[in-house]
Amino acid sequence: MKKNYTSRLSLLAISFAILLFSQSFFGCQKSLPIPTAELDKVQHVVVIYMENHSFDNLYGDFPGATGLSDAPLDRIIQLDSFNKPYTFLPAITGTTAFPTNLPNHYFDIDQYIANDELTPDVLHRYYQEQLQIDGGKMDKYALYNTSAGLSQGYYKTSLIPLLSMAQQYTLCDNFFHSAFGGSFLNHMWLIAAASPVFPNAPASIVAKLAPNGTLITDGQVTPDGFVVNTSYTVNNPHPAGTAANVLVPNQTLPTIGDRLSAKNVSWAWYSGGWDSALAGTPDPTFQFHHQPFAYFTNFADGTKAKAEHLLDEKLFITAAKAGTLPSVSFVKPLGINNEHPGYSDVALGEDHAVQLINDVLTGPDAKSTLIIVTYDENGGFWDHVAPPVIDKKWGPGTRIPAIIIGPFAKKGFVDHTQYETASILALIEKRWNLSPLASRDRDANPLENVFDLSGAGQPVYAK
Repeated sequence: MKKNYTSRLSLLAISFAILLFSQSFFGCQKSLPIPTAELDKVQHVVVIYMENHSFDNLYGDFPGATGLSDAPLDRIIQLDSFNKPYTFLPAITGTTAFPTNLPNHYFDIDQYIANDELTPDVLHRYYQEQLQIDGGKMDKYALYNTSAGLSQGYYKTSLIPLLSMAQQYTLCDNFFHSAFGGSFLNHMWLIAAASPVFPNAPASIVAKLAPNGTLITDGQVTPDGFVVNTSYTVNNPHPAGTAANVLVPNQTLPTIGDRLSAKNVSWAWYSGGWDSALAGTPDPTFQFHHQPFAYFTNFADGTKAKAEHLLDEKLFITAAKAGTLPSVSFVKPLGINNEHPGYSDVALGEDHAVQLINDVLTGPDAKSTLIIVTYDENGGFWDHVAPPVIDKKWGPGTRIPAIIIGPFAKKGFVDHTQYETASILALIEKRWNLSPLASRDRDANPLENVFDLSGAGQPVYAK
């Protein structure tokens, strides 16, 4: 009897060991809550917010990540307006670099246009992304796209400049942008976890929907008054000549900046080209709708908060090199440096991101800083992983890359845990004991599985 009892205990021990191994090795990766005292080791969080690439588009062949080779055929093959598979991908518009008979499959962009050259833009708007996702089938990206088959293109991961950072630190392969659509809306969700409103917007900018919800005419504002596509603030800066009646009125939703300021936690939004834009001489690639705090009453023209917290990217570089980073930094590169197709390219944007990262990692604050590099949205590029259904109205949208860098990030790790843009807010809120802004950041995982907090005081790596 004793021998049998001992054997059972041994079997239980072995089974438990196998369970632990399988959870860590095969991707169950259930993260454990991080004790606040441990998280307090992180003195600085830096968010570098790039533009418009899906995970498969950049990291589809990253070893250990859920990528292109994992895509089932029914999520690769794109369908036309009759729900029939295309014989060939619809011809790519805006360039003659691609053949017109590309197979109906994902394809390597580098064969035709190198990653240091411009490609056409790819359509990324609120209603159209929902149509592209097609209820999780991921089969309408080429159909609902102004550049057609370009949506199915990907870049060789081995050739992109941020690869070394992803290899050294943590690459998240189950991270989704929080809101359907483009840059404007996802910048708002990065700082507020909610959508802005425009009561009584001019009819000319309001979308028209059929009774069954089908899009008839696209617009900047939904019929129920939410601003979802590219729009400009009533404050400065905004493009010269924009009609006053279509400028978005000041928003009163709480932002992460408000929460940080209320707790006397230092922070700033650093934007490339900001000073020139404020002075009325914006760089040709300055993107006015990438400046989310400028849309809010608390950061309106003439406020002290605007002068203190909305700053030029050059001041971030100075602070990183001097060791005077605020507790939280949001960094928005100038258009030409942000990796957005159409006016930037992958190599130029990522080289700039690497420079920003190295400014931190070689600076005095390196050993106390966590860097998050991610993208505002997928930019219309296809990804094979269906986003989770959290909020049917808002998202999340398509999967995007996120790289977590610094002494507190796990080294050489692919994190399969589900995150979204609001997870960044959740992390900041947890670290500085802030109240959530809305339900999505309240419920989002605060990046808990990326951490190795034993790394405090350990060397950091810049490359």
